[in-house]
Amino acid sequence: MTLGLKMPLFGSTFSPKKTPPRKSASLSNLHNLDRSTREVELGLDYGTPTMNLAGQSLKFENGQWIAETGISGGVDRREAQRLRRRNQQLEEENNLLRLKVDILLDMLSETTAESHLMEKELDELKSVSRRRK
Repeated sequence: MTLGLKMPLFGSTFSPKKTPPRKSASLSNLHNLDRSTREVELGLDYGTPTMNLAGQSLKFENGQWIAETGISGGVDRREAQRLRRRNQQLEEENNLLRLKVDILLDMLSETTAESHLMEKELDELKSVSRRRK
């Protein structure tokens, strides 16, 4: 045996068998129907998506879910917008009131601290005046 020859173990080259093409395995005969019948059967005209959530009917329009008015006591867009504005106003008012409470608490703390200092000074002055007598 010479060193320059290479002998493959299982044959000269790898050549897999080609697989036969698959046959159509569709069990449905809908592909045999004409276009209009398929649209009716498959429902290709979807319309506007709607859903019912917690008694509120919603529809999907222009990329947003919108409550349908007049159904289940739904709120129309103008009322919802008015409520959003009112909610924003109340949140701003609430934030202002919280700020005022914080300021008043700071003022109360400062006044209390000053009062304690004055009481301490008064007690010291009383003790000094008693010693002099």
